[in-house]
Amino acid sequence: MPHLPDLTTLDQQHIWHPFTPMRQWCAPEHTPLMLVEGHGCTLRDQFGNAYLDGNASIWTNAHGHTHPTINAAIIEQLGKVAHTSFLGFTHEPAIRLAKELVELLPGSKITRAFFTDNGSTAIESAVRMALQYWKQNGRPERDTLIAFDRAYHGDTLGAASLGGIPLFKGSGNDFGYRVITVPCLDALESLPLDDRNRIAAVVIEPLIQGAAGMRLWPQDMLKKLDDWCAEQDVFLILDEVMTGFGRTGKMFACEHEGVVPDFLCLAKGLSGGYLPLAVTLTTERVFEGFLGEPHEGRTFFYGHSFAGSQLGCAAALASLQVFRDEHVLEQLPDKMARLGALMADLPGYRQCGMIAAMTIDSPDLSLGSKVCLAARKHGLLTRPIGNTIVLMPPLCVTLDEIERMVAALRSALDEITPPECRTA
Repeated sequence: MPHLPDLTTLDQQHIWHPFTPMRQWCAPEHTPLMLVEGHGCTLRDQFGNAYLDGNASIWTNAHGHTHPTINAAIIEQLGKVAHTSFLGFTHEPAIRLAKELVELLPGSKITRAFFTDNGSTAIESAVRMALQYWKQNGRPERDTLIAFDRAYHGDTLGAASLGGIPLFKGSGNDFGYRVITVPCLDALESLPLDDRNRIAAVVIEPLIQGAAGMRLWPQDMLKKLDDWCAEQDVFLILDEVMTGFGRTGKMFACEHEGVVPDFLCLAKGLSGGYLPLAVTLTTERVFEGFLGEPHEGRTFFYGHSFAGSQLGCAAALASLQVFRDEHVLEQLPDKMARLGALMADLPGYRQCGMIAAMTIDSPDLSLGSKVCLAARKHGLLTRPIGNTIVLMPPLCVTLDEIERMVAALRSALDEITPPECRTA
């Protein structure tokens, strides 16, 4: 086993990191930050330096690192079986998890859980289901998806096709179905009748667009969109990969406006941020649209080797138990208020629950990255979205840790940005 300093050299020689400028990463003068230990909201690097996790390890971690309840559940499941196929087989953790998830939504509209392994495939499942449903249930002309400007729904080819950020689309343009991108809800009413008749589903990140720089939607927009979809009899797909599991102050963002969609896509916080796991929740109407004899070709032929992982489902069940036992949602209002009070005067500040963002108003688009690097020296880890800096800590964060995070961010801003860019 190589010594820790040697490991970072091996990393530079062999690993290709996502969303990372690799020329800069592999430069001889760069020492990669290797995270080797975590407890609660704190992470430690190979040199023993401690950092507060300001982005919940890319918006995934709900209850902090090495939470004893989730650790114990994973260990217990390891003692039984780590992984079995979910294609034509089943297991207790997935059954129990599906039941708990559908019961989290009010009423009885959501009844079915389709498990995959990441947010992109949760979205792709919903898209494929929507398109196939209409094709084999009397409306084959419905071949069009509606998405919104600046949207981000994942990196796989199908999920990327829905995105409104060219940077993430890659070179592919032909996705086998139509995507119409609109700027706002009002634009739906302006669509030509032919386009409206071809809509299979509308896809949206509810309340807030993440990769767009934490862009907030107007209040009541989601409810109005839900009403419009109901009037047109088209499916509403909600991408709650980021906003699900307490991030907005409620278990799901759609609860704020009393919306229960036709498809609810969840990942990231589903397992507490521990293991790859995703789910597409949908209705009995959609499910029944796929029932038939084998020769009818109605089966949903889509899935992955690690879909519904036993370990992932065990972690997710434990995470939901933590929400209940530790009254996580009930503790969030005070934390949200403290976060807002400490950051309200920063430029471009906006907040949605436990998601807080500010934007440096400068033509120099490198400042966001430089501020985040400077914040490391003050014990804070986070990543920028251009010049937008986000604080989205694990939900277990204490009021003291929130204060320390904001103080570290302010110190970094003071070091990197001109005075006019530090306050609103």
